[in-house]
Amino acid sequence: MAADQDFDSEIEEGEEMTFLEHLEELRWHIIRALGSIVVFAILAWVYREWIYGTIILGPSKTDFWTYRMLCKLGNFVGADGLCVDAINFKLQNIEVGGQFRMALMTAGIVGLLFAFPYAFWEIWRFVKPGLKYTERKAARGAVFFVTVLFFTGVFFGYYIVTPLVVNFLANFTLDESIVNEFNIKSYISTIATLTLACGVAFQLPIVVFVLSKVGLITPAFMREYRKHSVIVILIIAAVITPSPDIFSQVIVALPLFLLYEVGIFISAQIERQRRAEEKALQRRLEAGD
Repeated sequence: MAADQDFDSEIEEGEEMTFLEHLEELRWHIIRALGSIVVFAILAWVYREWIYGTIILGPSKTDFWTYRMLCKLGNFVGADGLCVDAINFKLQNIEVGGQFRMALMTAGIVGLLFAFPYAFWEIWRFVKPGLKYTERKAARGAVFFVTVLFFTGVFFGYYIVTPLVVNFLANFTLDESIVNEFNIKSYISTIATLTLACGVAFQLPIVVFVLSKVGLITPAFMREYRKHSVIVILIIAAVITPSPDIFSQVIVALPLFLLYEVGIFISAQIERQRRAEEKALQRRLEAGD
């Protein structure tokens, strides 16, 4: 009985729509997704002073959470050098209306971050009816896992990568007479790039899941090219961290290595499930003969 209901629901959701109807449906999904971004962007604009003082400028202050944890770690292992006593740079605005534009840009970025789960859900609602029942069943929980991985990457980029990069670049000087005065636009762009890049990079397991489902990659393929992946991951880490600090690049590369290994496990599970389905189908065919 349940199987019949699933089959009926599949037929109903699979009813064909005209091209214009698809476009109209997609338009409303996009409008709602953009609307959620605008709502959160407006909230970010209202609370812009707190966002700048606490979040944006956080990595530029010595009492930032990451620096305090590093200092505690340094005291525990006897390495006082891990304590960040000073971050030697000043922020400046050199453009007329620069701070206003930066406030708008920041509001947009914050709106995108917080609206991401709902915006992705809206796009998923448009894509999902076009999938087969088995594909929808396999992709169950996609919004949840994509969101969790994205925000895990964002928090990793903000609390781990960003302070390491900011501290390195702020304290790197060619000569003591040269003072670091960073443009506020450059500073915000660096933070946004690091956090968003990590959020995207942490989607690796989802990418592996999709490619394994369509048969483009296998666990054997990923194991064979594991050594090559190390080089690719190191290149990605070097791009994400603009500083030549090897320590920062290794910190970024380590979770990507872990995610690659998780991807192998996911691909192996999908291949095991596919083989089980093929054997079950073969047994049904033999029984029918």
